[in-house]
Amino acid sequence: MTAAAETLSFQAEVGKLLDIVAHALYSNKEIFLRELVSNASDACDKLRLEGLTDPRLLEGGAEFRITLVPNKSERTLTIKDNGIGMNRADLVANLGTIAKSGTAEFLSRLSGDAKKDAGLIGQFGVGFYSSYMVAGKVSVDSRKAGEVEGWRWISDGQGSFTIEAVDLPARGTAITLYIREGEDEFLDEHRLRHIVKTYSDHIAVPVVLEHEGKEETLNSASALWTRQKSDITPEQYKEFYHHVGHAFDEPWMTIHYRAEGALEYTGLLFVPSMRPFDLFNPDRKSKVKLYVKRVFITDDGHELLPSWLRFLKGVVDSSDLPLNISREMLQHNPVLAKMRSGLVKRVLTELKKKAEEEPEQYLAFWSNFGAVLKEGLYEEPERKDDMLDLMRFAATGEEGPISLARYVETMQEGQEAIYTLSGDSVETLKKSPHLEGFTAKGVKVLLLTDPVDEFWIRGIHDYQGKVFKSVAEAGADLSKLAGKDQEAKSEDAGKEEDGKLDALLALMKMVLGEGVKDVRRSDRLTESAVCLVAAEGEMSLHLERMLKAHKQMEMTPTRILEVNPKHPVILRMAGLAEEEGAEGRLRPRIELLLDQARIVEGDPLPDPHGFAKRLAAVMLEE
Repeated sequence: MTAAAETLSFQAEVGKLLDIVAHALYSNKEIFLRELVSNASDACDKLRLEGLTDPRLLEGGAEFRITLVPNKSERTLTIKDNGIGMNRADLVANLGTIAKSGTAEFLSRLSGDAKKDAGLIGQFGVGFYSSYMVAGKVSVDSRKAGEVEGWRWISDGQGSFTIEAVDLPARGTAITLYIREGEDEFLDEHRLRHIVKTYSDHIAVPVVLEHEGKEETLNSASALWTRQKSDITPEQYKEFYHHVGHAFDEPWMTIHYRAEGALEYTGLLFVPSMRPFDLFNPDRKSKVKLYVKRVFITDDGHELLPSWLRFLKGVVDSSDLPLNISREMLQHNPVLAKMRSGLVKRVLTELKKKAEEEPEQYLAFWSNFGAVLKEGLYEEPERKDDMLDLMRFAATGEEGPISLARYVETMQEGQEAIYTLSGDSVETLKKSPHLEGFTAKGVKVLLLTDPVDEFWIRGIHDYQGKVFKSVAEAGADLSKLAGKDQEAKSEDAGKEEDGKLDALLALMKMVLGEGVKDVRRSDRLTESAVCLVAAEGEMSLHLERMLKAHKQMEMTPTRILEVNPKHPVILRMAGLAEEEGAEGRLRPRIELLLDQARIVEGDPLPDPHGFAKRLAAVMLEE
């Protein structure tokens, strides 16, 4: 073919990534070969799968292999596979852009400091682009299975690439690296043999070294998960994790087991030690691959594991599913449903064991993935008995996250509920006036800061018979709690003072009108003058703000304004409430108290201009 080569620019994110990769990514540069061999293995897996339904794609042979060809005279290293291959659109999409979700967050964290950014890129994963650690130029020849046209992609990694149609004799991909001066070790067959044995021995496709007219298979070429656990070293598990998850961190936990009986399958699952950038992206795909009798079926395994376990990476290999199962059949397959249930139960069991035996290490897991695990309480509340003991929460009176079991152990005399407060951050919640009375009595309150907290807690209801109750709701009755605040109510505040407060409350109701649902005295406030609370069973103030922020709610429900009868401001206003002209004098102060309660809750003021005028007027009073 004689079509002219076309020059295209890299996506800006790719250019930034390549610049860091080329200059200072890793001290162990050999991982580029691990990444390229892993990609080649994936390409073979994908063609093996598609060949089940379209045998024509396998024309040219169904024996898959990956071949390494070093050429010292030309200073090139070629990695070839006879897998699925790529056409022009695939090359542009896969090698010219970063389609991976979470890219924006990843880029926002880049500091310009090469050493710091290298670590971030290690978390993100660089795949093909790791070639530029050792190569000044990379050429990719590829022909997609089932197509006749081949394509060549070439770039020096400096901002652009060329692509052109070429004649290629067979399907698959050949990546040729033009090795930089000083990187000669990657042209040496002994070094290549060692790298493959170290990082890619578990690859189920033969990795063959072509050297001086001879061929040598470098890896065991057997599926790691089929071996006995006793025959697998921690290092082999780690490298398989890197391969299957395209990961650069260490696995935090490895779960390898075989289910036998009515249903037979093998699971090799990993919990990462680092949280991926795209963990909360709605388009994130499962990182667990499904195999049937060691034949790859799909890596879109949302039927295999629930979305709230999407942090898992690994493989599941079934002996009971048919090889020709389609994606549509997977959605309604009873065997897969039973496998899913068994996998979830095993993962939860292993997490619980870790939480009990190594609580400090478990907190590291919780910091990364706790918010995701909580989604399971909302999506599958029937599993609450297995899941609630895995939950950890920030709480008042505690330095670090605690379990619900720990909370129940430390409940005060007379306490019948597990008290909670939801908001955007622990630091903000600790300043909430809703906590004042509970803190005074030494009653712990769980501080819930994950968005999903607002949803699961409404469906779960209780733990060990203790109901969950928000301290931001009316009816959070402190009078039943003994705690450390044992002081009896003073009887010095006689009927006269009570009468004055009643008069003030009545005046406040009249002034605020429909702006509040009610005005009532509070036993939860010890320092603040007022606070807003939701009526029992109503939507929390935090959930209301969340829904309004996402334009899921327009009308704002009115709230109850609670008043601290012992606060100096309230006592002074109560003394003025029965005087002549009290309404006119107290109206700005009453409205300011409502504004103050809104500000503390993080709500926008409905009338900022009016607030400013009222504040100025009160400041001028003597």
